[in-house]
Amino acid sequence: MAQQNLLLLPGDGIGTEIMAEVEKLIAHLNASGQSDFATDTGLVGGSAYDAHGVAISEEDMAKALAADAVLFGAVGGPKWDDVPYEVRPEAGLLRLRKDMGLFANLRPAICYPALADGSSLKREVVEGLDILIVRELTGGVYFGEPKEIHDLGNGQKRAIDTQVYETYEIERIARVAFDLAKTRDNRVHSSEKRNVMKSGVLWHEVVSAIHANEYKDVQLDHILADNCAMQLVRNPKQFDVIVTDNLFGDILSDAAAMLTGSLGMLPSASLGAPDATTGKRKALYEPVHGSAPDISGQGMANPIAMIASFAMALRYSFEMVELADKVEGAIASVLDEGLRTGDIMQDGCKKVSTSEMGDAIIAKL
Repeated sequence: MAQQNLLLLPGDGIGTEIMAEVEKLIAHLNASGQSDFATDTGLVGGSAYDAHGVAISEEDMAKALAADAVLFGAVGGPKWDDVPYEVRPEAGLLRLRKDMGLFANLRPAICYPALADGSSLKREVVEGLDILIVRELTGGVYFGEPKEIHDLGNGQKRAIDTQVYETYEIERIARVAFDLAKTRDNRVHSSEKRNVMKSGVLWHEVVSAIHANEYKDVQLDHILADNCAMQLVRNPKQFDVIVTDNLFGDILSDAAAMLTGSLGMLPSASLGAPDATTGKRKALYEPVHGSAPDISGQGMANPIAMIASFAMALRYSFEMVELADKVEGAIASVLDEGLRTGDIMQDGCKKVSTSEMGDAIIAKL
């Protein structure tokens, strides 16, 4: 078994606590001969700013570029609210995405049966939910230029953000979505606003062409982003894979996450293009939730999203599909037995700490 290199970037707040549970899991898998991971740890976000005056150092950025995969915790907190914009904690994550070329963000929305009653929607609407949102991550309005605020005088200002997409950016994210759909239920919804946005017109055109030329065996439906948001609440199980741009993907994936009952339960992956020689992709895996500074250091954090993010790394970076299935199965089994951290606590269940939840999942393995 070839050794695989993982860079761990715990970050701030509860990031350090949930990453500790993944470290325990990795140690267990290595000791039992199921894996051979070598890990290194770096700083990102506020912790990196405190140590180096930047949101990620050049040394740790180099480690991320050299690693087989990066596991990322969470960044930010009120302590760093007043630091300069360009070195704010979130800038560390943005640089990782940019320098690693992580253009495809995968966010599953899975409703574990044991947690179906925790959703704001009825059990029958969400039970068994399994959606994968594929969000374009390095283009669109978040990165388009110009991006600026002009002082017009007389107390008036003008803010400008620019939505920009080129054909190749849409083609590559569409291929990721279609390829993933083939491993699932073979259905893709492409979401944009072609009725009012020129970028949406191009998105529709390019996705349609990729489908016609390369993926005719996959079912493709086009849906306007506002209708997609409504349908996620009305009938979410109609979706399998949703592919969309950076802005709409940000919004739709958060909406889908809350269908499951807890934003703190969900993992994500950000992937780059396949290497021309090895075929491997640069990849970063992170929980969807934030750094939760209000509960940091109290042993209250839910480590499941971080552990599930590691399971995604096993699946997408290391082709350890069977082991990924086992980790995800262990999570489901622990939930079925009624163990809960505070964020997902329900009547009749047993409340456990961060480390107790991590230990229970490892015990199931």
